[in-house]
Amino acid sequence: MGPMKKKDDLKRQVSEAILACQDKQAEDVAILELEKDSGAFTDYFVMCSGTNPRQVQAISDAVDERLEALGLRVTHSEGYKQAEWVLLDYVDFVVHVFSEKARHFYDLERLWKSARRLDPAELLAKPKARKPATEKAMTVKETVAKSASVKTASAQKTRRKKA
Repeated sequence: MGPMKKKDDLKRQVSEAILACQDKQAEDVAILELEKDSGAFTDYFVMCSGTNPRQVQAISDAVDERLEALGLRVTHSEGYKQAEWVLLDYVDFVVHVFSEKARHFYDLERLWKSARRLDPAELLAKPKARKPATEKAMTVKETVAKSASVKTASAQKTRRKKA
């Protein structure tokens, strides 16, 4: 598969994930395009919020079903039962479905502030593709948490200045 075909496929897959979120009335749908040099393990984060555990699960189910219809299976998922932060890892992109409280608490947009925030329509214009990760020693949540611990000190300083 050529690089252009891969880019087109990735754009379509991420777009389908976004549409699945929107179909279930997900709130605050956001796409982060992660920089290759940032140590990121994926190309995109698709993030959204649900207002209650049932909606969080329904959004997750819709994403899974819609992408499976394209022949794309989730390689790893976490958090479905608790429905606070459901993570669906598709290697080239990761879908995060949060409760409103968990979204605010983990604040991935702040942790990955170097990432470019995209509008869903922008995604169809010009995404970046890269080779899929081969093996992951840590779960995705562990990797995100590790990144968070590195950035926590500066975030605490910023909060103190604002207080």
